Amino acid sequence: MRFTLSVCLLALPLAVWAQTPLTEAEAVRLGLARADLADLERGAVQAAEADVLAAGLFPNPTLSYSRDRVDGSPDTVEQSWMLEQTFDVSGRRGLHREAASRRVAAVTAGNASRQLHMAAEIRRGFHDVLFRQETIRAAETWAQRFARVEGMVGKLARAGEASGYDRRRLARERQTAEARLAAERAELDRSLARLAALTGAAEAPLLKGALLPSPPTPVDTALTRLDQRPDLQSLSRRAEAADLDGRAAKRGGIPAVTVGIGPKYADHGSTQDQGVALSLSVPLPVFDRQQAGQQRAAAEALQARAEYRLAKRRAEGELRGLYRQAEGLRATAIDYRSRAVAASPELLRIAESAYQGGESSLLELLDAYRGTLETETTALELEKRARDARIEYDLLTGSVDQ
Repeated sequence: MRFTLSVCLLALPLAVWAQTPLTEAEAVRLGLARADLADLERGAVQAAEADVLAAGLFPNPTLSYSRDRVDGSPDTVEQSWMLEQTFDVSGRRGLHREAASRRVAAVTAGNASRQLHMAAEIRRGFHDVLFRQETIRAAETWAQRFARVEGMVGKLARAGEASGYDRRRLARERQTAEARLAAERAELDRSLARLAALTGAAEAPLLKGALLPSPPTPVDTALTRLDQRPDLQSLSRRAEAADLDGRAAKRGGIPAVTVGIGPKYADHGSTQDQGVALSLSVPLPVFDRQQAGQQRAAAEALQARAEYRLAKRRAEGELRGLYRQAEGLRATAIDYRSRAVAASPELLRIAESAYQGGESSLLELLDAYRGTLETETTALELEKRARDARIEYDLLTGSVDQ
């Protein structure tokens, strides 16, 4: 490709030259492999897994001790130890544990969605650097052409055919070119620093890639895979978790049973008796039958499913629009470069010949040079816009295609 960057750029430090060129795929891999991102994702999953552990645990048993005097007699004392355990006979504990597991899946899908957005940000930064580098290359070519113009003006000046105005006008044009080049290099420095931060690179990398994207995945194919997008998967798992919590809440009329057992001692002064004490307690679900839990779970499931439908419909519309935009911009960029940019060398040759032959002025020659630069810059901007649209399209499809 024309924009494969393996050539040197004056704006980059010499240390960069020894580096292996960084591709887009490698930049994404480096960015997603950062330890901070891994810790963030692992922490989110571990927090959700803690809820699974908590939901699956039995309640702690209770050990109690009692000492009583019978009938107020100082000689008769009863003592008992009681170990009590509450049992869930309704199955709510298992349902809550399954609901927590679905939330772990939702968090995992959320991590995948975060990675997609991070990859898209890295890709934008990568191609922004490519765009800046190519813009600098075009500006440097523009600035280097002044050596040819100075040679022409000097030759005409010796022949008495060049005016002082031409020399001053040429000097001002050179200053404009140098200022523009300095501004572009400053933008490149900023873009390189941003990309280095995104990828975790210690220094500005040398890049290898193409601004113009390849054709996007057909929109019909992307629409069939839309349900696999991580953010939609996360919403779906949230809805399933809320459904399970609702099923558990509907069993609120089935109370938990607490069973107790322990030794009992009776001291009558002259004699002692001992035995086993049993207890059974069941709360009566008269007032609280988990009505609030049922309503909350139903509301959460309703909200998650509504968000899912809204997000999916919005994504369907945006996918169709982005596909047309990406395809249109790509076709326009290819056509513009093959026609407008390809014609620039011939136009420059004609303009230079006309100036040397005295058929045109210096202003007309400089205008031809500026037009060539603007044509190249326009081509780069079209390719950058096509790339940006492609990155957005890939993000909506849930993929990181190159």
